[in-house]
Amino acid sequence: MRTLCASTLIGEFFVIGFAGLVAMKQDDLTAGTVWAVCGAGMLLCVLLCGMLSRPGALTIGWALQIALVVSGYWVGTMYFLGVVFAALWWASIHFGRKIDEAKARHSAQVA
Repeated sequence: MRTLCASTLIGEFFVIGFAGLVAMKQDDLTAGTVWAVCGAGMLLCVLLCGMLSRPGALTIGWALQIALVVSGYWVGTMYFLGVVFAALWWASIHFGRKIDEAKARHSAQVA
């Protein structure tokens, strides 16, 4: 599960960075605000990659997915991309758990 979730988070890292570049074009947002928010989101993505085995990391990941969808208020494309990444996050958790269970069953059979 960790590999799939980390892959999704790294994809989000880049999407958040590119969304920051798009948000820079808006007159009502300052560069400092855009990069403070985007930088925090990008940092969270990287930190979550290392914390996926800890309790609460998946919940924080879900909060990040919600934040991505909400960011569509400022960058319209993020509504779509946020939903896509939320679906990828769900799939990473769901299928990652199935893969982990299959690996555990295989290990038990071999041993």
